[in-house]
Amino acid sequence: MSSKAEILQKIKNSQPSGIADLPNLNVLGSDQFDVFEMYKTVLKNIGGNPIEVVDYNEVLTYIKNNYPLEKRIITTLPELSEIALLGWTNDDPHSLKDVELTIIKADFGVAENSALWVTDAILGQRVAPFITQYLAIIVNKKDLIPTMHQAYDRIGNQEYGFGTFIAGPSKTADIEQSLVLGAHGARGLVVFLME
Repeated sequence: MSSKAEILQKIKNSQPSGIADLPNLNVLGSDQFDVFEMYKTVLKNIGGNPIEVVDYNEVLTYIKNNYPLEKRIITTLPELSEIALLGWTNDDPHSLKDVELTIIKADFGVAENSALWVTDAILGQRVAPFITQYLAIIVNKKDLIPTMHQAYDRIGNQEYGFGTFIAGPSKTADIEQSLVLGAHGARGLVVFLME
């Protein structure tokens, strides 16, 4: 076992319950490693909600059944214009203060920490995923990769004005050592894992 594998195994063994159920990190790169299952497990452990969908119609159905459509919903995806407002991307960012749900698409996701890579080209406004009450991000299953090392290799030569990794809903325990969701961003995150 390599020193890296030993360190990763020690970290895995010292985690609170639930995180120890992650796939064996020693098999990265082998056929036994299931990137998709690891992504879902990590996302659940950090408070996100993975939803498997086949297409945008299933996304529409889920949102209609789980979010109040009378509240303000925004997206940059024309496929979801039936339930969400398009054309807000050039508005003053302050005008987004009352957004209930923002729906965006990620370039790719990282299994080891459930991070999703998004850039200004798909965000519409940089503030959109952070000012909303709830965030939904769509990522194709084929665009999930195992590690952050691979993620940085992938974005290293890209051109973008702004890019960020988003993982899980916003949370902090700085306030009286109690866990608070939504203090610095969205209170909830749904990740639609699309075929």
